[in-house]
Amino acid sequence: MFFRLYQLKPGDVIEVLRGTTTVAFTVTLVEQYPKNQFPTDKVYRPTPDAQLRVITCGGDFDQRSLTYRDNIVVYAIAGGSSRPQG
Repeated sequence: MFFRLYQLKPGDVIEVLRGTTTVAFTVTLVEQYPKNQFPTDKVYRPTPDAQLRVITCGGDFDQRSLTYRDNIVVYAIAGGSSRPQG
């Protein structure tokens, strides 16, 4: 599902369905971190407003451990076009 997450760039919009409303988030930053240097505090800290973090695996695939070596994190803030579903 998140295979091409790394292709997002600042200004792109991510829409999230919440109940019957689609909420728009605008991408502000996309970063790649080695798993052993994942910035937990930066990614999971409380924010003063509605924000979104989307996280997936990325970078090179490690055949030995059968996992990707990095994580891709997309940072986004609420804003853009929110619309009711129906």
